[in-house]
Amino acid sequence: MPISRSMTLPKSPKHVNVPNIPNGKTYIAFLSSTDPDTHQPWCPDVQVTWPHLTAAFDDSPRSPLLNIIEVGGREEWREPDNNYRVTWNINELPTVVRYERVNGEIVETMRLVKSGILKSSTLYDFLQ
Repeated sequence: MPISRSMTLPKSPKHVNVPNIPNGKTYIAFLSSTDPDTHQPWCPDVQVTWPHLTAAFDDSPRSPLLNIIEVGGREEWREPDNNYRVTWNINELPTVVRYERVNGEIVETMRLVKSGILKSSTLYDFLQ
């Protein structure tokens, strides 16, 4: 199951569950929530990048797990003090973040936004 919507976002990035194995990584995609009327993400950039994410995190055994976090509706997202902006430093949708253990600490090692997700070579380098 390379794409999961079941992750509960921890209280901060330092608490992300990263596998304690060599080269262990955790990927989290921060996306707009689904509009109840259209049944599509309300953010057009999320709509455009979604096929690229599903292709990169496909069902092959070598694909890493992508954890999906929906940031809420458009009005909630626009609030400057929302948790995703303040605690997670997410200021653009979509944003995909990679977390790893570095010297025993959980750290963000890379992030991609729309332009990086749409460029296949950048997206696949991100997965390495």
